[in-house]
Amino acid sequence: MTKLSVNINKIATLRNSRGGDIPNVVEAAINCQKFGAEGITIHPRPDERHIRKQDVYDLKSVVTTELNIEGYPDENFLKLVTEVKPTQVTLVPDSPNQLTSDHGWDIHVNKKFLTEVINRLKKEGIRTSVFVDPDSEIIKETISIGTDRIELYTESYAAGYEKNPEKAIAPFVAAAKTANMLGIGINAGHDLNLKNLKYFIDMIPSVKEVSIGHALIADALYLGLKNTIREYLECVRL
Repeated sequence: MTKLSVNINKIATLRNSRGGDIPNVVEAAINCQKFGAEGITIHPRPDERHIRKQDVYDLKSVVTTELNIEGYPDENFLKLVTEVKPTQVTLVPDSPNQLTSDHGWDIHVNKKFLTEVINRLKKEGIRTSVFVDPDSEIIKETISIGTDRIELYTESYAAGYEKNPEKAIAPFVAAAKTANMLGIGINAGHDLNLKNLKYFIDMIPSVKEVSIGHALIADALYLGLKNTIREYLECVRL
């Protein structure tokens, strides 16, 4: 069964645009879980343009499902996550000023660095995932760094879905086959939405978790958060 983890970064972005504490990210996380979400995802960045450091500590005490913290593993990030000890840390190769994640790790180039980071996180009892492109050769390399899971970067799938869904999904099916063969868990995320999510899960039923933020929060403006989460859950139920 694929779990739905709701990324609440956009809730924090809206709050920060006005100052104050409306909308409240802790309350949002509580409600997402109450409405059926099976995880909460956050991506604190160094400039705190959405999720702030204090939010991470505040959320730890209210997330009763799974807390997934994404980020580039510099020393500040690693200090934060080893203090909070979320269920999962997803390592992404973002630069500090990057608007959003837009590529996966080159495992070959970063093998030593990632291996050291993953070993450090595992010693703290934290599940690890690395953000990768749907490239089977790259995924074969992940076995050497000791990660528990990969997160498939799905932007190319989302971009090509409406024109040719079979062509768009093909590299992801191949990548998933490689990961399954190696015994590495599969997560997925980026630009998944109510139009393209069900087909993705139907074609790759071994996906353990999808983390969805931008599209889900945008849909909630029209449908309401409770109804939106229910519709996304229907997409991931086979």
